[in-house]
Amino acid sequence: MREPVAYPNHAFREDRVEILHKAVRSIAFGTLLTHTDDGFAVTHLPFELDAEPAPNGTLIGHIARSNPQWRTVGVGVAALAIFQGPHGYVSPSWYPGKRDDPRQVPTWDYVAVHAHGTLRTFDDPQRLHELLTRLTGRNERGRAQPWHVTDAPEDYVREQMRYIVGLELRIDKLEGRYKLSQNRDAADQQGARAGLAAGSERERELSAAIAEAQTRR
Repeated sequence: MREPVAYPNHAFREDRVEILHKAVRSIAFGTLLTHTDDGFAVTHLPFELDAEPAPNGTLIGHIARSNPQWRTVGVGVAALAIFQGPHGYVSPSWYPGKRDDPRQVPTWDYVAVHAHGTLRTFDDPQRLHELLTRLTGRNERGRAQPWHVTDAPEDYVREQMRYIVGLELRIDKLEGRYKLSQNRDAADQQGARAGLAAGSERERELSAAIAEAQTRR
């Protein structure tokens, strides 16, 4: 009788908080899922990540007040935020081992982080303003002429803030799904890296992720 196969494959699991936090901050844009009596509610949002409370931290974001998802939160509901990193098709033709063993098939490599926790809303104007300043500051950083929240008239910013609601997701469980050819030998991993490095920007990012995973392990 065959032993049950664990999912995901142990080789593809990443549970080091510092690695997962780095990925969340780099990806920055997540898919927020909650469940109601009417089914799943899904919104795609930028998030900021605070390391506290340890060990998993807290996601902070905002949602349009016209979006009904926040109205189901009440005093707190279970939620999941998914952060999808680089991903791409991996051809078996890139594996040197294919010459000796033709029993090879394509696969898809990817990076994903799942943040499970309790979602709450907040409406405090000062906290919302601090969040907007933080979000824009991070995304404008490095530009020759960065835009600042203070560049817009203060009364206009305050008026626009009436149309958003703050979100706080206290993370209870953080899961990393890093399928980066770890189940292949070093030569095949190098083949996958080289094949992806010759592709699109996303594929080149995936190639770099495979290289980083090889270094970490």
